Amino acid sequence: MPVIILIGFAAVALWSLVAHRFERVGIAGPAGLAALGALVVIPGVPAFTAAIDSDVSEHVVELILAVLLFVDACEVRGGLFGGEGRSLARLVLIALPLSLVLVVLVGVWLLPQIGVFVLIVIACVLMPTDFAPATALLRSERIPARVRRILNVESGYNDGLISPVFGISLAIAVALPTLIRIAESGSEASGDEAQLEKNITDLLQAFFGAVPATAIAILIGVLLGGTLGLLTRWAARRGWADATGIRFVTLLTPLLAFGIATVHELAANGFVAAFVAGVIYRVARTRRTELDAVPHTELLLVEEVSAVAANFVWFILGGMTTAVIVDGIDWRLLVVAVLALTVFRAVPVYIAMLGSSVGWRDRTFLGLLGPRGTASIVFGLLAFNQLPESVSGDVLSVTVLTVVGSILLHGVAAPFALRRIVPAATTAAVPEDDGRRG
Repeated sequence: MPVIILIGFAAVALWSLVAHRFERVGIAGPAGLAALGALVVIPGVPAFTAAIDSDVSEHVVELILAVLLFVDACEVRGGLFGGEGRSLARLVLIALPLSLVLVVLVGVWLLPQIGVFVLIVIACVLMPTDFAPATALLRSERIPARVRRILNVESGYNDGLISPVFGISLAIAVALPTLIRIAESGSEASGDEAQLEKNITDLLQAFFGAVPATAIAILIGVLLGGTLGLLTRWAARRGWADATGIRFVTLLTPLLAFGIATVHELAANGFVAAFVAGVIYRVARTRRTELDAVPHTELLLVEEVSAVAANFVWFILGGMTTAVIVDGIDWRLLVVAVLALTVFRAVPVYIAMLGSSVGWRDRTFLGLLGPRGTASIVFGLLAFNQLPESVSGDVLSVTVLTVVGSILLHGVAAPFALRRIVPAATTAAVPEDDGRRG
């Protein structure tokens, strides 16, 4: 196991002992762990870069993402789409694709040396929202309750929905360079035969196997999530299982979904399977009950595991930041990051919400409040690990610039601006997720 992973585990353990004290003075976990990671990596940046580019790191990151996607899907309140189906559809089916297109178009102009499929990968890394670095926004009474609810539901769905696009584009982006090089030279070096065969297989699977692989993943998620959700509801209703036992079920479900989907014979998208399993588990667990969400007591274990995993990811972000600074920052990547956090989020949201019941003031909140976090870091790490060296550094840089920029914009500047500009609401904040109606 790479030493940096062990150091990261130790850092998370030490931070857990002092996190409450630091949070009382306004230093949240993501910012604190990122700062710690940035300092720890300084003596050995090359070793850190090699560690996060290893197969072990890739597998660790994949499992982390599977658990996070499952938790995001399970935590949505109020039916399949959290009571905001129309708004959610506009955000993930109109605004999100428009955002991806804008990133790619500007990337083609600013970064002509990067291929289109790599730009699609970058777009998938930059655009999913995650409120980990800005949890205060979801509790702020200065933001309308409906806006907070829509943002919460959106952040639970968009990373899961974008994962198949990310996976397909990444496979093509990895395979194309070798194939183009072979085609241009008219021959292949003997040492490249194994890599060439792998790249051709990945490319063909990406082109022709994407739909079947996604369909199989959805089927696995539906069957596994539905079966375990129904069994959990049945066992809980009859008193056969208590919250402690159910907590083990919710922890193992995303691991089972991801593991089954990635069995070699199936070769499906494990991220899609874990996400769909979370959605269907939630629906099956709460259907025909007084619950409108999975009870917090039942999600406690998987939430805590996902919190530990997310803390580790934030520590890695700190190391990534140091590595990017040491290598130097390309101003063009900084421009892409700034646009992704502002214009590429706000404009598509405004367009998507035209003709909706969401007022202009609320649309402004939706467009401006789209923090990036754990999903972007994990997608970025996976892309860095698999892409050719010629472009992997750019992906790492733009990931760091976007997420660190989001910490500053959404975690620091936005709360300060809200306190200065928006009066406190007289209504109470959205209640904590206790899993019950009323």
